[in-house]
Amino acid sequence: MTERPTFDELFAECERSAVHLEMRDVYTPDDPTYLDWKAGVEYDPVERFRDWYDLIVAAVARGVEVRRARIVSEPVTDFIRHEYETTPVLNIPAGEQVRWLSRRRASDLALPGNDFWVFDDRLVRFGYFAGDGTYLGQEVLDDPAVVKLCSSAFEAVWERAVDHREYQPR
Repeated sequence: MTERPTFDELFAECERSAVHLEMRDVYTPDDPTYLDWKAGVEYDPVERFRDWYDLIVAAVARGVEVRRARIVSEPVTDFIRHEYETTPVLNIPAGEQVRWLSRRRASDLALPGNDFWVFDDRLVRFGYFAGDGTYLGQEVLDDPAVVKLCSSAFEAVWERAVDHREYQPR
């Protein structure tokens, strides 16, 4: 296990590929941006998440392919609708490729128990969340068996998922 590197550090070391699998229907329910979205407050997602946006832009400019797949329950939660509406103005312009998969279509896939990032098929960063979506922490592993499990799971989801432009949340 590696000590708690930041996303800046993980992306700085990344040379080829960063993939992220999201499997929860709610994240950080007290996030001010999400609460503003729920209240109908207009904001610029790029400005709210400038550090993230710049991080992804820089990684993609260096040749890193950044892919994000989201497995979602349908009908989608408010939080997922918020992510869906934010994706074409934040994630995609930054250079991420984003796909969506209905949870019903993921039933026969073998998936790890937690969301994760895989960096260059050598490191896995698990994100841990409470039942209500509150962030609890992370763990970074370099165990080849765990990396292979997560990489395989991501690719299985990616193959089955649909591009953001084709997905219509229900």
